[in-house]
Amino acid sequence: MNRRTVSMALAAAVALATVTLDAQAAGRVHFARQNSSGGVTAGTVAGGRGPDGGAFVRGRGVRTDGQGNVTAASGGAFKTPSGASGARAGVTTRTSNGAIQHSSGFAASGPKGDVSSKGGLTKSADGTIDQSRTSTATNAATGNTVTSQSSYTSSGGYSRSVSCTNSSGASITCPKH
Repeated sequence: MNRRTVSMALAAAVALATVTLDAQAAGRVHFARQNSSGGVTAGTVAGGRGPDGGAFVRGRGVRTDGQGNVTAASGGAFKTPSGASGARAGVTTRTSNGAIQHSSGFAASGPKGDVSSKGGLTKSADGTIDQSRTSTATNAATGNTVTSQSSYTSSGGYSRSVSCTNSSGASITCPKH
């Protein structure tokens, strides 16, 4: 099962769980079954809603194929009574030869600003690693944004860069913390 299929299934489960929850409700669904590839597909979806309008939903799933290949995915979303919201998702695949591929990301938004991050990692069967991540945060009051990009490769090591822009998109000096 490819990442798009897993992500679509997880998104559908999250949407379904969100729709079926009444005020001040909580629920959880577990499933497991043999699949047509000779493996197992299993997962959990849970969600809840509070009296003041806050809510969450999360899910995770795993699929094996009986040949040593495994794909796992998870995700979740929340909203608060004050209007903040966020979501995260990740998918990891391990092949029978030991190679691993992972991608994940999150985003959140609230009265103080926005933050997001996405990235991934690939480990080949021979142990070679490539990893990268980009993260961005924006201050709601000033509109200033900081962006951090990091990467690691087995051959080149670690690198990181940070840049800042104002609300017009012009480069500014990043604050020192």
